[in-house]
Formats: sequence, C-alpha cells, structure tokens
Amino acid sequence: MDISLINKNAIVCGSTQGIGEASAILLASLGANITLIARNETKLLDVISELDISKGQTHGFIAIDFRDSEKLKKEVDLLSGTYHILVNNTGGPASGPIANAKLESFESAFKMHLINNQILVQKVVTGMKKEKYGRIINIISTSVKAPIPGLGVSNTIRAAVANWAKTLSIELGAYGITVNNVLPGYTNTSRLKSLIDKKAKVQKKSNEEVANMMKSQVPAGRFGEAEEVANAVAFLSTSAASYINGINVPVDGGRTKSL
Repeated sequence: MDISLINKNAIVCGSTQGIGEASAILLASLGANITLIARNETKLLDVISELDISKGQTHGFIAIDFRDSEKLKKEVDLLSGTYHILVNNTGGPASGPIANAKLESFESAFKMHLINNQILVQKVVTGMKKEKYGRIINIISTSVKAPIPGLGVSNTIRAAVANWAKTLSIELGAYGITVNNVLPGYTNTSRLKSLIDKKAKVQKKSNEEVANMMKSQVPAGRFGEAEEVANAVAFLSTSAASYINGINVPVDGGRTKSL
C-alpha cells in the first residue's frame, strides 16, 4: 500500500496544537512539505522545528488569525506553487444552548469555518486539477451525524461545512480530487478540556466526574488522542485512499450511535 507523500505539498490549518499539529507532524513524516497556518507565530516556529526533514522536505507557515477572512485571503494569495493536500481545521465555536446564541456567534463561526474553507479551496483547486491529485480533508465533528447537546452554534455550522464538502466532492471527483470529513469524538485536546471545565461548573461537579461520565459514553472507555485522529487524516491524504470520496469518517471510539 502506497502511503508515501514525498513531493506532495500540504496546507494544514490550526496546526500549533491538538489535531492540526498532530496531522502536520504525521504528514511530514510521510514525506510531505508542510505549510502551517495558525495565529501564534512563536508556536508555529516550535511546530516547524518538530517536522521531519529527513526526506528533503521543506516547511513554512502563515501566521494569521482565522477571524480575519479578508487578511487570510490576501496572505493565501501570496502562496506560490501547487498544493496537493488541504487540511481545513480550526477551533470550534463556544458552547451553549442554541436559543441563547447571539447572531454574531453564527456569523463569526460561519466565516471562520465555511468561508475560510472556501478561500483555501479556491486557492488550491486549480493546481490539484492540473496535477490530477487533490486531497481536501475537513476536521469537523460527530455532530454532523447527531447534534451534541450544548453545542448549538457548532452543530449548525459543522452541518453546513459537511454539506459544502459533499457538494465539492461531487464537483471535483472527476479530477482526481477527493473531499472527505474527519469527525473527531471526545479527543484529548485543549478544546475538550475547556468543554469539561464549563460543564463541570454548570453541573456543579468536579472535572473528573464530568470526564468519567463522558468516557462512559464511549465504547472504547477513554478519550481519543490527537494522533489517532491524525492517522485518519494521513491515510485520506495518500494515494491509497484515492477511491474514498465524499464521506464522513468518525474517529470517536464508537460513541456515535448512527452508522
């Protein structure tokens, strides 16, 4: 099975921590040249230093806050060359009931997730078509299969991204480009820690009690690790996954109750 990514160029968003960082490290280990995108330049430099260069890879980064879509477009337009892999990944919206959500929360989340994804796809898709090789992978959420209580804005926006991705997969499939969504379950990241902390305060329980309750919902009996989600991202990026297109891939230890 060919899982080499030598001579492939990848953009990985949200790549200074969690799933984005783990994905960048793994893609680089398979031979890809990585362009990191995140807002903290110091952390970007730290991640760059971790990336494999043993196969002649070269790596770079763009320091940009995803809340500024216009600036993102300007920065991305300056990138040269062909990109074969795009990993769309950014932090999820704040938790809370959907009825209480401010309109600005929907607008901000829509820009950060769907609009920015569109900006990045429009940057890379011409080169992907020319090379007849493209992998667009969106890190979203199991909420596209079953809404998660207390994540009203996230449930809404993630579903929009999933349907955007499915539409893209239909339009781009004939060019050797695949578009797939990876759906992390409870993954041991700073995002999960903040959700546990907020839930513990609301329920007047300890963080450990809340974490144990959440783990009890997972057949695997534990939280996932960022590297386990990155494994799915990496496989979908390779030529071995050339006939997998337009699907949602839960990486959740079996928690999602739908197929």
